[in-house]
Amino acid sequence: MRICFISRRFFPTISGMSVYALNLLREMVDLGHDMTMLAQYRDDPEGKGVYGGGPPNDVEDVTVIGMESKGEAENGDFERDIDAIVDRVVAEHEAEPFDIIHAQYGYPPGLAALKASRKLGIPNVVSIQGGDGHWVGTKSKTLEAAMQAVLGHADRLLIGSRSFAKEVRENHGTPLDRFTIVPGAVDVDRFAPRDEEAVGALQDSTAPTLLYHGRVDERKGAVDMIDAVAKLPDSIRLIMSGIGPDVGAVEERIRTLGVEDRVEMTGYAPYDTVPDIYRRGDVFVSPTYAEGFSNTILEAMASGVPIVSTETVGVVDCLRDEDNALLVSPGDPDGLAEALYRMVENDDLRTRLAEDALAECRSTYAWSVIARQIADIYRDIRGTEPDTSWSLPDGPVDRCIYHEKPHLL
Repeated sequence: MRICFISRRFFPTISGMSVYALNLLREMVDLGHDMTMLAQYRDDPEGKGVYGGGPPNDVEDVTVIGMESKGEAENGDFERDIDAIVDRVVAEHEAEPFDIIHAQYGYPPGLAALKASRKLGIPNVVSIQGGDGHWVGTKSKTLEAAMQAVLGHADRLLIGSRSFAKEVRENHGTPLDRFTIVPGAVDVDRFAPRDEEAVGALQDSTAPTLLYHGRVDERKGAVDMIDAVAKLPDSIRLIMSGIGPDVGAVEERIRTLGVEDRVEMTGYAPYDTVPDIYRRGDVFVSPTYAEGFSNTILEAMASGVPIVSTETVGVVDCLRDEDNALLVSPGDPDGLAEALYRMVENDDLRTRLAEDALAECRSTYAWSVIARQIADIYRDIRGTEPDTSWSLPDGPVDRCIYHEKPHLL
């Protein structure tokens, strides 16, 4: 089949969506599909400062087309960028027809997919991820109408977990039977333990190393992470890997709490260096407030690094307290510090949790397993008529924080 994949973000932008898109493209090519990716990107200083950015990287055997989000960058004009995506999809289809349009993220790409499907008469798949269910549409009638169109009329809705689907239902009223649950996935060949014979062991028992890797964002618990470190013994240090909207707030908290000598901020991490980053950590920490499905958690599981995270949406579907991780309440630095200290001090606990998480990851979340589920969905809807019964309200855009600070979307 010939698939048009619309990505919200892609490398060099650092994001879980970039990781997901790259692995999906590679797996679909291996399964014999012809893949074209239209990747949105920011090339302005603000956009690049938050996520990294610039034109998308090449992917072997995939046609990669960059779509600079000029409307978003200039004044939060997502609608202008959506129209540009639709025009490009239509032009590519006229040159060589697509069978399926698959959008990553409900808005803006999902709405672009619906509009292109209406023009071309081909079905679409929309993956609901991250902020789609947590925040988008809750502060603007314009964005809510867009999300209602996508959630109510996409030909197939994919979502990473049941807990996330329930949150989308609570925020938008979407029936659970609208969703097909396809969990996140990880390349288990690329992400592997530093020592298969000593999974969960500390590299240096006198100086245990915690690892936070991902977007440096208050909503990911980045500030809570620093608060927790300040409550731990001085021998325990933290590597904080990544960039994001709250780097400044985290750096200020580090200075305020006087833990500069215990926290290493490593900044932007090219994707080819990420497996080695996990191997530097003795305990992986994800104090997130909510996820769609966390790529970093799966990468830590595959890397054999014991995990401390939160009992929240998108985490509880793959991690269970005392079974394959330790979970605390989000927004609780005291509880986080207690769990981290327990993990560092208890060798048997670390080993058991890391080994159980590794085994589950390899059997359940390997890309070879997940890609076939998605390919089956493509086959199910190929040749069907798209749902074109949706509509959007007329009138001016109801602007909200995502129009004023579009990098948060």
